[in-house]
Amino acid sequence: MTLATAIHCFDLEWQVLKFCVVIPVYDHEHAIGAVVAAVLAHKVPCILVDDGSSAGCAQKLDSLLAEVADPSQLKLLRLNVNSGKGAAVLAGFTYAASEGYTHVLQVDADGQHCTADIPQFLAAAAKQPEAIIAGCPVFDESVPKIRLYARYLTHIWVWINTLSFDIKDSMCGFRAYPVAAVMELIAHQKIGARMNFDTDILVRLYWQGLDVVNLPTRVTYPSDGVSHFRVWFDNVLITRMHIILFFGMLLRIPRLLVRKMNRR
Repeated sequence: MTLATAIHCFDLEWQVLKFCVVIPVYDHEHAIGAVVAAVLAHKVPCILVDDGSSAGCAQKLDSLLAEVADPSQLKLLRLNVNSGKGAAVLAGFTYAASEGYTHVLQVDADGQHCTADIPQFLAAAAKQPEAIIAGCPVFDESVPKIRLYARYLTHIWVWINTLSFDIKDSMCGFRAYPVAAVMELIAHQKIGARMNFDTDILVRLYWQGLDVVNLPTRVTYPSDGVSHFRVWFDNVLITRMHIILFFGMLLRIPRLLVRKMNRR
């Protein structure tokens, strides 16, 4: 029995933890095959969410579904139009919740995440099932320097907006979430649907009281050479998000300070 299989049936306080992987896909037909194969090697069910991809990518996803040895291990959802990474991930969450999964492991489709670390993420989530297990990138030389330095602007905003250093990196899309907490959050709060998703949901879940476990993981930029980050549009979205979160933090200062004091 593999570690992933064992954790798949992990029982804690009468709750059976059930894990799946959600991968949002938008025109990554050259990388997604290897990513799916690497995920399925860990015996964890995988949900692909096609975010309005082009015909070539859609055809590749269809072929992966047709070729999988165990059809129960791979599910393909489709959004009719490109709605953004966040919208695709949350569509995967909604499906996962309907199927009784307790935890979702989010993985990007471009091959930048080290899928060999999946057992560590699942083990950490099994140990602390009510926490978020957030990937903390260990970059190699492939990372564009401007992106590496720009990340620190977001780090500073996140530290301000949580009044803590608990979140080491809010932009890495390799993380494990408890499904119930996410579904509770999105029931009453709109989350960023595009490149603002990863930071927005992590800060808001932290505000909701969830702990964040930072797990170092190697990140490579990216295996298929495709990036959908739109410099002006996405930076405007991210800046707007930080401003909204800042004013949300102001309303939560007493609660955040009490949380900080209770940890001492």
